[in-house]
Amino acid sequence: MRRVLLTILAALLCAGSAAAQKQNVTPAAGPTIVNRSGAPEDVERIVRTFMQKEAEFRKALNEYGFRREAILQTIAWGGQISGEYLRLSRFVFDDSGNRFEKILKFPVPTLTELQITAEDLEDFGGVQSFALESSKMNEYTFAYIGKEKIDELDTYVFDVTPKILSDQARLKALKASKKPERFFQGRIWVDDRDLQIVKARGKGVPEFDQRFPTFETYREQIDGKYWFPTYSYADDELTFKTGQSVHLRMRIKFTDFERLRGRASVIEQGDESKDKDDEPAKPAPTPPAQKPKP
Repeated sequence: MRRVLLTILAALLCAGSAAAQKQNVTPAAGPTIVNRSGAPEDVERIVRTFMQKEAEFRKALNEYGFRREAILQTIAWGGQISGEYLRLSRFVFDDSGNRFEKILKFPVPTLTELQITAEDLEDFGGVQSFALESSKMNEYTFAYIGKEKIDELDTYVFDVTPKILSDQARLKALKASKKPERFFQGRIWVDDRDLQIVKARGKGVPEFDQRFPTFETYREQIDGKYWFPTYSYADDELTFKTGQSVHLRMRIKFTDFERLRGRASVIEQGDESKDKDDEPAKPAPTPPAQKPKP
């Protein structure tokens, strides 16, 4: 059984013809921004803005419930499905940002070549789609590629790579960690008006004993404000150190986003002098159900 960590959003450094292009690299403090010829003069502001919005969206997602369908399949010779993992769930969040999953459909998996881990389930949840948050901005290098039109949106295109990939000491420490931290390597498309990420293609890094499929993730605007991931797709051949290859196909859909109402209390004028002992006792909160294990 091989361990596969499935990542939704992320980042890949483009192997471009950098030598033939004029480059201008910002100082080491903060994110490293490779400002190639043709880049906007305010490219650093653009990067900082969409990174900040990623942090805001990740926080905003805690206010929404949503439905998620995750299907993972292994493909045999001839294109036949040799194994399948299906998990249909509804997610809600508490005030602290803790996510709770209600499983709606979960037939017995038939996978024989891969093992779904706890980390995989976290990736399925959608929160990892907002990996490029402001608190980790300094960990990445952004290379401006150009402009591209996606449907009716004009976008800035960036290739992104985590700096840890060139730091052998940190990589060694990360490999020895019991809970290794994952980074993202891929390409992102940023709306040139709202400066928000609307599409991403990439994978999780670094790869040690694991192998990560390359995903393509699309976002839609929810409530006219937040660009949340709604569809992710992967179709990749994973080759392990032993030489074994597994053809993996995966699809994740996020639907039925619903903003959850928070608790509120109303205090009328003059109530400040009310004796607190006269207030009715608040019922003890019901403890949330534990997240089921697969």
